[in-house]
Amino acid sequence: MTLIKSISGVRGTIGGAKGDNLSPLDAAEFAAAYGHWLKKKYPGKSLKVVIGRDARPSGPMIQGIVQNTLVGTGIDVIDLDLSTTPTVEMAVVFEKAQGGIILTASHNPKQWNALKLLNDKGEFISAADGAELLSMIENEDYDFVEVDDLGSVEAKNGLIEKHVEAILALPYIDVEAIRNSGLKVAVDAVNSTGGIAIPILLKALGIENPALLYCEPTGQFPHNPEPLKEHLGDIMKVVKEQNCDLGIVVDPDVDRLALIDDQGEMFGEEYTLVAAADFLLQHKQGPLVSNLSSSRALRDLAISRGQEYYAAAVGEVNVVTKMKGVNALLGGEGNGGVILPDLHYGRDSLVGIAMILSHLATCGKSLSELKAGYPAYFMAKNKIQLEAGMDVDGLLKKIEAKYQNEELSTIDGVKIDFAEEWVHLRKSNTEPIIRIYTEAKSPEKAEALATRFISELQELI
Repeated sequence: MTLIKSISGVRGTIGGAKGDNLSPLDAAEFAAAYGHWLKKKYPGKSLKVVIGRDARPSGPMIQGIVQNTLVGTGIDVIDLDLSTTPTVEMAVVFEKAQGGIILTASHNPKQWNALKLLNDKGEFISAADGAELLSMIENEDYDFVEVDDLGSVEAKNGLIEKHVEAILALPYIDVEAIRNSGLKVAVDAVNSTGGIAIPILLKALGIENPALLYCEPTGQFPHNPEPLKEHLGDIMKVVKEQNCDLGIVVDPDVDRLALIDDQGEMFGEEYTLVAAADFLLQHKQGPLVSNLSSSRALRDLAISRGQEYYAAAVGEVNVVTKMKGVNALLGGEGNGGVILPDLHYGRDSLVGIAMILSHLATCGKSLSELKAGYPAYFMAKNKIQLEAGMDVDGLLKKIEAKYQNEELSTIDGVKIDFAEEWVHLRKSNTEPIIRIYTEAKSPEKAEALATRFISELQELI
């Protein structure tokens, strides 16, 4: 069982001892420190925090603890209950709150849960803010208010609908074209809150009678909730059998979007962002951003359209920082995360769905035909388990020195760009491993490149 404390929040498995797992005491401690951090940031101000959760079984317990701990610090809570990560992010701005907490362990199995912490812009807190909060927890630097100063909890409905309205208000989301397209859609929401939000979105877009698979928000995930090919046989089968134009797959908190094409095959999470960018560049111009571990296909698309491309360190907060720095048109991560600044600076499957449907409704091509027109790359994702006391940074420095004459990036581990392939080696922030991501023109070449670097690392250990 596991507890992982980081600058963006706390994640762990339910049950067991404090400090070893995500216990009620750990949840309360993080909520108390977050409340105290907000009070220091906004001295003397009446504070509001938005809270929403995915559907996993521990959600109501963690929600009750977190909300009432914040009440004990004198903060008012706006309770969205079952919601999505992007909806909570937008609700912070809608409600003019000073922060937000999303209760979700994202793609982790149901025994996990987490607190993800937001600032007043509905964005993940910065590394500096996260470090300050972790210091508060370590030093137990927080306190609680007297009875007359307790906060309150206000249940609020309709925020998903408000989120959808904001998406439909974007000038390039062509609702009429989608409504008239007759597109047939299947959905796998892994029995979490996508099962609430996606049908609301599809109805607003005029998509009739979607094939809904695992859309009951029970939190009992029918398969591994990470939206990878090996977990998605059921929806791939439904798309083929019912002659759907596409299948929509999201993770439990609805910030990652994977697609199944009209042939019942994986479109590829890496290509969700590429297709969204392809659509948006037909309406607007501007730089594109993804993280170092994302497909080169986005860079190729940007160059082919005469636009700049920038790479950021892995992690949503790093991508957002780079996007703001270069005034990016669109950004995201190769795990199906689409970040559209016109809406908000957060990964958002709902706006990604609207963009893809608009693209299909107006381009005259099927999803498989779109994919065939993009640069063909194949990725391999491997890892090496770390031993206690291993000098990981030293290992990566040796790799950097060996390949110093190649195109290198060291903003997040070491990435080496070769002419037709690349390798990215980085120390995981959440597990004791080195991640080894490779991409090449064929699956075999991607795996061969990974095998080569695994061998090189092992020789250096």
